[in-house]
Amino acid sequence: MEELIRTTDPTVLTFATALLRSEGIECFELDVHMSVLEGSLGVLPRRLMARRADAFRARAVLRDNGLEVSAAGVGV
Repeated sequence: MEELIRTTDPTVLTFATALLRSEGIECFELDVHMSVLEGSLGVLPRRLMARRADAFRARAVLRDNGLEVSAAGVGV
């Protein structure tokens, strides 16, 4: 899996997920339930992940729509 976006803004993640799924690229969020630890303040970033095989295309889709993406090669 590769990280595409890391942000504290849930609207960015929702927009990015909709863009990727409309292109047929499977993605998912990590760190969604970290609000339990932080007290629902929204200070801990969430990560949007995609399969390594889809990462290049996913980054292109996000960049084309004005979203900043994580550097290539960030693997988990």
